[in-house]
Amino acid sequence: MAEYKKIMVTSDASGAVKAARQGLAILVVDVIDMSTTLESALDEGALKVFGASPDFTRAPVKVDPERIGRIAARVALEADTGVIVVAEPRAGGNEERLQRCQKLIGGLNSQGAIIEAVVPNLGAETPRLTDFENRVVVAVTDTGGVAFDAAYQETNLVATGTVARTLRQKGTEPANTGARRGIELMSQSAGVAVVAASGNSQEDILAARYIMETISVLAAQQGIPCRVIEENE
Repeated sequence: MAEYKKIMVTSDASGAVKAARQGLAILVVDVIDMSTTLESALDEGALKVFGASPDFTRAPVKVDPERIGRIAARVALEADTGVIVVAEPRAGGNEERLQRCQKLIGGLNSQGAIIEAVVPNLGAETPRLTDFENRVVVAVTDTGGVAFDAAYQETNLVATGTVARTLRQKGTEPANTGARRGIELMSQSAGVAVVAASGNSQEDILAARYIMETISVLAAQQGIPCRVIEENE
């Protein structure tokens, strides 16, 4: 019997870390708005996207936004491009946003990366604020950013997905894009965990489950042996 790939749904940064330690790749779903923002950035030609924790988080897991900054900076420098930082709050000025992500900024500056813009986390509307083409983008947010950051401390097989309409995708297109990304991650690992960024967010939980089911369907169509597992298996 062919070895199967595992597919599961979990939630929160702690769930992402646990899944990564089981050898699973991670697909973070933060519908409002981090993963939708990053999907829209990719729509507009972003070179690479990352998530990072703010300077302070209550999540009971290890995060290292400064390390994320160093890695993002190296990717940008190798491509001779700049970095766009997506940060919160949505309202207010850049000074307040920057105050919450000084560790990330320190990591970027340590490598000499150019921060071209700091923009709010507005989902599909974010790419209207600046040019994302060929830029490295880092989203510093309290849920999706933290989950991405925590998972990235365990594995570099971390990406994002959404079911929400993006700047250039509508209907089921965003979910299908995320599912295909999950299939690609799964090809490099024991399987994939679709992570609802917040266990208190029904939109994240429902979206994560939908993307997981779509991954399962696509895998079957491609002849990839898979098994949907429960979180505690």
